Amino acid sequence: MALPLDTSVITHGIQLAVAPVFLLTAVSGMIGAVAGRLARIIDRARLVEDRARANRDPDFLSRAYSELAELRLRGRLANGCIGLLTFCAFLIGITIILLFLGETTDFQSSRFAVSGFLAGVVSFLLALVCFLTETLLATRLLDFHMLQDEVEGKQ
Repeated sequence: MALPLDTSVITHGIQLAVAPVFLLTAVSGMIGAVAGRLARIIDRARLVEDRARANRDPDFLSRAYSELAELRLRGRLANGCIGLLTFCAFLIGITIILLFLGETTDFQSSRFAVSGFLAGVVSFLLALVCFLTETLLATRLLDFHMLQDEVEGKQ
């Protein structure tokens, strides 16, 4: 299969593929942010586990197990978010390839490119929902621990 070497067609193909590339930039930034949050969740879980192993107070162990359950849920949400973002990046990469091939060859890719791009955007939106949910859980957990510290301080 010979590719035409018409530079105006190739230039137009590259221009079409640039818009999805901006979404890839956003996806990579989100993956970095969520990976950082996941690392902090794991570090906190290890700290709570270590403290729980060293403590035999039933009240403390109950709070520790409760926090570990919250951290496990937050970790699953972060992992789901990273999975959706990775899937989004894959779909956007396929879209870029299809757009470029559609412009530079006789391959009719517009329907597939539109479907891939829309599926990538949906995946990105679902990842944002996971991210928001994880952030709200983290904030709720923070508020709970601050309230608990105030109650314990008054006793």
